[in-house]
Amino acid sequence: MNRRTALKQFFILAGGLMIASSCAGETGGASIELRNIVLSADDEALIGDLVEAIIPKTDSPGAKELNLHLFVMRMLDDCHSREDQDAFIKGLKMAAKANLNTESAHLAYLQTLKEDIFFDILKKRTLQGYLNSEYIMKNKLIYELVPGHYDGAVKVNT
Repeated sequence: MNRRTALKQFFILAGGLMIASSCAGETGGASIELRNIVLSADDEALIGDLVEAIIPKTDSPGAKELNLHLFVMRMLDDCHSREDQDAFIKGLKMAAKANLNTESAHLAYLQTLKEDIFFDILKKRTLQGYLNSEYIMKNKLIYELVPGHYDGAVKVNT
């Protein structure tokens, strides 16, 4: 075997190992990449259940179906201070300990948190994500291009 073939095979092997290790990923982590906070898959599921309690599915899709739990997680990670992030994580851990099994239990738990920063962030970001979601923008809000409709033949009463 010559040196050129050995180096070629070595770099192919090293490249394969790098690709394989990057594809393995962490199991049990959140489904989106977060830079500042660490959330598990269970935390993500709990946030999904809580946002669904805020905006449940009716004739329009609910918060979980619109993936608003991912929006809440991303906004918490990108836009809130470290103190807010820590308070949210603490509130989330308390919600996990509350053993919430049903939708009514989620709603009852959220009603006890009226003045809590966890509830404030969760509610604010859930509503923001819902009102800015593609579903609402396309199906519920009527959008007219600026400057809108012009009717030049309107009678003016003087």
